[in-house]
Amino acid sequence: MDSESELISLISQLISLDDSTDLNGFDPGSWLKLITQIISLLRSIDFDSPPKPDSSELISLITQLVNSIDSDPELLRSLIAETLSLEPEPVLVSLIYRIFSVVVSMYSNSGRLVSLCPQAQVYQEEGKFHVIGEVPLMMSRNNKWECLPDSWKKLRLTDDVTHFHCTNCNGENHGEYKKVLVEIKHSLHQKHSLQLVWFNEAMITRECYCCDEYLREFFYYCFVCDYAMNVACVEKPQVLSIDNHKWHEHTLALFPRKSCLTCDVCALSDSSCPFFICPPCDFVVHQRCISLPRVIRISRHLHRISFTFSFDHQGDWFCSVCRRKIENEYGGYSCIKDDCCYAAHSRCATQSNVWDGIDLEGVPEEVEEDDVEPFVTLSDGIIQHFSHQHHHLKLDEDTSRDYDENKMCQGCVMPIYFGNFYSCTQCDFILHETCANLSRKIHHPVHPHMLTLVVGHGGVTEGQHICLTCTRLCVAGFFYECGKKECYFKLHVQCATVSEPLVHESHMHPLFLTSKPGEYRQCCVCKLYSSTHTRETFNCIECDFALCFNCATLPHKVRYKHDKHMLSLSYGEETASTLTYWCELCEKRLNINERFYKCD
Repeated sequence: MDSESELISLISQLISLDDSTDLNGFDPGSWLKLITQIISLLRSIDFDSPPKPDSSELISLITQLVNSIDSDPELLRSLIAETLSLEPEPVLVSLIYRIFSVVVSMYSNSGRLVSLCPQAQVYQEEGKFHVIGEVPLMMSRNNKWECLPDSWKKLRLTDDVTHFHCTNCNGENHGEYKKVLVEIKHSLHQKHSLQLVWFNEAMITRECYCCDEYLREFFYYCFVCDYAMNVACVEKPQVLSIDNHKWHEHTLALFPRKSCLTCDVCALSDSSCPFFICPPCDFVVHQRCISLPRVIRISRHLHRISFTFSFDHQGDWFCSVCRRKIENEYGGYSCIKDDCCYAAHSRCATQSNVWDGIDLEGVPEEVEEDDVEPFVTLSDGIIQHFSHQHHHLKLDEDTSRDYDENKMCQGCVMPIYFGNFYSCTQCDFILHETCANLSRKIHHPVHPHMLTLVVGHGGVTEGQHICLTCTRLCVAGFFYECGKKECYFKLHVQCATVSEPLVHESHMHPLFLTSKPGEYRQCCVCKLYSSTHTRETFNCIECDFALCFNCATLPHKVRYKHDKHMLSLSYGEETASTLTYWCELCEKRLNINERFYKCD
């Protein structure tokens, strides 16, 4: 075997250590012995320039390293540091570094690699970006090895390319890779140059001007015009005209200037993305609206809805998602059933918290499976429930019974205050009559997929068993969960049974689920911001009032073991009384201007 072939063989051994490559994580013996062998081979190969005289010093150090592997780990670490800090850097160290870099990157399953070298780091304040300063570097003379690919930040910004950012050197040590331009001129923004910037914050940014997606961690930005584009949009070839007869019969031309024109498809006049226009027809459409689906199913309605170019029927139409008026002469979605008057704005119907992202145009309607009944009726007042199949449950309709604080419904995990309930004929299992009748499958407005009723996990407390609307644990009782693969949505039965319009004692007007994706609203009762997965709140469309699911699902009436009367939830009282009130349970002072339970 010749020297080059043997070198390839040794590099193949390095590849076997590749994608987990962390120099501190290598077995030192294997790594250093491989380096020693590679050095001897490199010296036998006829390169353009021979190794420099300092290679003997390097070989001496590596020999000491190999000999110290089993004897003195501390000496090993210090000798490695000394080896990597030799100045001037030995040619052989440089060659070894390049071998590691190229080999690991070639076998990292990342496709073509392109380096991102932003020149400025930005932060977001009130929707606008501001420069923090230059991108910080961690590079020093001793940590060049931190530039290896296993420590890069990799981003899949386009399908066939993996972009990477080396926080150690910001691309200075990666001259072998193609780099994205740090400053560009783009046809959609010809007045000023756009600069590549780095937004290194764990929060949602604004939307890209070109696509209907949020700005990524690296994007191009104009500080003069507050104009931002994703890297992927910059790298796509610009389309100046389109023929899309689904939306318009004529060719549509790109209108690149930022302008507030009203889109005929979504009825919005925002300038947050480019327009395509047909001047003879006075037709205007956002670039992102061209990709809107024609037929969809959303979580807010039982039937499919389809796109219509206008609502030319008599009377006013209102969007059933945001509850605002629909302009009749612009496009939107309406129910496919002739006798159903459901309608929604184009943008509202295609929100990620409402629509599952599937265009159903041309897809025949599937006959939905009949909902399986939650129980089988065995005789009058006797049932066999799916959650307690080994025993029978008997209906108790005695309204004069005494309150027993130890009797808890196994469905909603709430006490049996009043009303009918089922109790097991052989054990202590109890269900409210309403909980026993909960549907096995439901569609709920806060989630676009079908939800299935399941029994709790019996004390398991992992984070994945949290209700994603109120953050209470789903570890006991019943809850609904999504059956879609890799969708871990869970919903308490209490949260599942409150829906819009919600008439609540805390507010004079009906409340609706009108939250936008990513929107944070402060609950006007508990004063907390919606920090749940869905971030949904019940909102008033007449005034600035929001109610979180935690507050919306608090029981209006409760019982206390030392009081024979029901206690009602009060949301504060205006009173001129100077008396001090105390909680009967914790014995702390009670603020009568906030909510509390009281006896009527």
